[in-house]
Amino acid sequence: MEVCMFFLCAMILLPGIAASVHPVKAFLHHTVHLSCYFPNPQKIDIKNLIIFWQKDTNKVVHEVYYGQEKHENLSPEYINRTKLDMGKWTLQLFNAGVEDEGRYQCIIMQKVTEQSTEVIHQSECSLHIIANYSQPEIEELHSRELKPNGYLNLSCSSSGGYPEPKEMTWLIAHENITHSTMAHMDVSQDAVTKLYNVTSKLNIPVPTKSRTNISCLLHLREKLGSLVSVPLGIEIHEKEMEQAKINFFGPLIAVVVLIISALLLGFVILKKNRNILSTNQSVSLAV
Repeated sequence: MEVCMFFLCAMILLPGIAASVHPVKAFLHHTVHLSCYFPNPQKIDIKNLIIFWQKDTNKVVHEVYYGQEKHENLSPEYINRTKLDMGKWTLQLFNAGVEDEGRYQCIIMQKVTEQSTEVIHQSECSLHIIANYSQPEIEELHSRELKPNGYLNLSCSSSGGYPEPKEMTWLIAHENITHSTMAHMDVSQDAVTKLYNVTSKLNIPVPTKSRTNISCLLHLREKLGSLVSVPLGIEIHEKEMEQAKINFFGPLIAVVVLIISALLLGFVILKKNRNILSTNQSVSLAV
């Protein structure tokens, strides 16, 4: 690791050499191409150069020592996973994983004499891994048949993606009107793969005005756009609406009839009592 430590010191002690940061995006399990951005204007022979790649200043990724690759100092996770394209000054990193995210420094040193070298180039890449989320899928959580005046319980899920998404919104469309609603998004990360799974839930009254289409929209980071689910169509038929009216007004009418009947019965009893009282009073006067 002496070479690594020497290079790290060289990067710190030579601030005059620009170290640009270049963002690099790569899909999970694909090959990443990390360029050293070395123009080599003097056409220096690679046999007079030391090319060194490191990650986050503490892991040796690749070494080429005067034209020959060296493996003694490589960090274990990069053994047999890298290859340097000498013509393009580009490092290939195979089977990229989430754990490979981070900053990679390329350092090139030129042989000055048999005993000394000098840093002639530094550059830095920032690697971001992308894993595609599954298409969001809506699931109906209610177990009973939908009824007017009831509630619609839905969940929307997407899995196996990276990085963590921004948010999930619900789109509710009926006739020519669409409105969106924000709902809480539950996020979990797999301890092994480091990929994310997300779920959002929606609870709204059952739409009764017209056919309603409900979709969920997953907003991604890294300017990757959004993913939308297949719309779920909700439509309450006229027969069900009529039945709902019967179910609603039937008991109401029964209660009204019961109240009126009670009032009429009370009135009849009251009138009868008054007639009896009047008869009794007449008999008393006659005596």
